[in-house]
Amino acid sequence: MSVKAGQAQYGVDRSTVSGAVREIRPLLAARGFTIPDRPGLRLRTLEDLFAYATAEGVDLRIDGTDVQVRRPQAGRPGRKAFVSGKRKQNTIKTTTFCDHQGRTLFSGVARPGRMHDQTVVRTEGIAEQFRLHPKVKAEVDEGYRGLANEFPDQVSAPPRKPKGDAPLCEQYAWREQRRCQSSRRICVEHTNAEYKQWRPLQRFIGRREDFAETQAAITGLVSDRSARRVTRRRVSTALVLARPTAC
Repeated sequence: MSVKAGQAQYGVDRSTVSGAVREIRPLLAARGFTIPDRPGLRLRTLEDLFAYATAEGVDLRIDGTDVQVRRPQAGRPGRKAFVSGKRKQNTIKTTTFCDHQGRTLFSGVARPGRMHDQTVVRTEGIAEQFRLHPKVKAEVDEGYRGLANEFPDQVSAPPRKPKGDAPLCEQYAWREQRRCQSSRRICVEHTNAEYKQWRPLQRFIGRREDFAETQAAITGLVSDRSARRVTRRRVSTALVLARPTAC
């Protein structure tokens, strides 16, 4: 509920509603993320996430998402760090981890929008977690190509496009491999779309210092809802001939 909605519905002062929000937000942020089919257990750190994925054999889906924020004042140090080269806006980027069904397992690792995904992998310990948990596998997009190159047996990125003079069979094979990888990874895009249903994660107009806490509170609530989805059987995305053909 927004501050204005609280004023209109309950007839309280804006400062009272803002104070309540400041008290509740850190409590929600500290709750962590719900584990599907494990009521009462929650994930709060990257270490918890990778330990859970190793124990349960969960394949992760990883992706980053941007949220537009206020532009820093002119002359302020580090002002350009928030300018996203992709969106051409002042943004803060976070990293989302979900399972094959798009259920949130962890979301955070907030950093200025100018920082590349691969840089975050190095600085925030994501690569180190893959090194410590060799059984964990993940699907990623092109932004995490370096992570896939470092851990080829664990991380799957989109296949590289063949050269223009490549045989037609290689081009068809590349398209099919890319389609299969995209089908396995698309659920994390849907997870990020769930976050954007909340207005603060569409465009954050508060203080940038409060963003990480607000984002953790909202994504934690989203994980509560997504964890209630019944686990579905994994379906293969491979193409199958409808009828046998003679060679």
